[in-house]
Amino acid sequence: MASKLTTSNRSGWGFALPGFSLIVLFIVLPFFFAFGFSLTNQRLISPNPTEYVGFENYRNLLGFGLVTLEPERSDDGAVVRDDDGEIAYPRLRTITRSDEYPQYRGMREWFRWQDGENAKVVIASDVVFLRALTNTFLFVIIVAPVQGGLALGLALLINQRLKGINVFRAIYFMPVVVSIVVVSLLWRFLYDVSDGMFNSMLGFFSFGLIGPIDWLGNPDTALPAIMVMSIWQAVGFHMVIWLAGLQTISPTLYEAAAIEGASKWQTFRYVTWPGLRHTAVLILIVITMQAFALFSQVDVMTSGGPLDSTQTLVFQAVERGYGKQDISGGSTISVILFLIVLTISLIQRFLTRER
Repeated sequence: MASKLTTSNRSGWGFALPGFSLIVLFIVLPFFFAFGFSLTNQRLISPNPTEYVGFENYRNLLGFGLVTLEPERSDDGAVVRDDDGEIAYPRLRTITRSDEYPQYRGMREWFRWQDGENAKVVIASDVVFLRALTNTFLFVIIVAPVQGGLALGLALLINQRLKGINVFRAIYFMPVVVSIVVVSLLWRFLYDVSDGMFNSMLGFFSFGLIGPIDWLGNPDTALPAIMVMSIWQAVGFHMVIWLAGLQTISPTLYEAAAIEGASKWQTFRYVTWPGLRHTAVLILIVITMQAFALFSQVDVMTSGGPLDSTQTLVFQAVERGYGKQDISGGSTISVILFLIVLTISLIQRFLTRER
């Protein structure tokens, strides 16, 4: 018996070894290399020798502060206002370039808000990175539930024994098999400010009252436009996963619910949804991971603009590591992204654990 178990274990490890070796070679080792580079000032091409800088790269990326600007006042104590009637404040450089505040040296304004007559200003060492971090979290928070819910709705619709239902399944899944680069190029044409289909439809249905919108050139609409395209492109993949989960639920449970006189909502709540619990966990994790990996759509459609409104963590890592040849900066962003994803995965695992 022991010899059989030993032989079985050896066979199992033999089959797993190629895949395990590839994971170590292309995932585990690169991560440790990235962590090592993040502690240096390594550049792709530089005549200067590489030096150990500790956690300076992390401080440069994550450093921020909050300062309060009091309004300028005239000799009689009245608040000074500009030509537009807005309260005039001293320049932020009086703080970020002052020897009195060395902790704020070199920082730039991220955003501000009004607090009575004073202005609260958040300043950061790397504003672009923090914008990329904010955009990434915003993308995940919006896309994950919307995409998952829409995919579940489509799965419920096509999980019926109707004639020709396989045609609709193929249509909904078709965007998944098309390259994301091709889809991004297609949607960039659809969003075009002059000849795009969306602006043409908008002008037609509004009878010309609503002018063309620069979907990808406006900081307020660029990221939402990418969200819409991303949801449309990947919803078919998650629909198939939901559909697989629906088909594992025993038909006898639905028959029992019908005998008891349960409504459609009650059947979904007490039969369908509990049966999809493990599928929902998988969907949640997959969508979250895909959302954090947002890159191709941004690279093809906006290149991070306009005004850094579509910057993301992965785009920043690639842009700095290869575009600016800053290997240490790109590695630091990659490590931070890994820690964020790992933390969220552990939280998701804890919240969706068996009870």
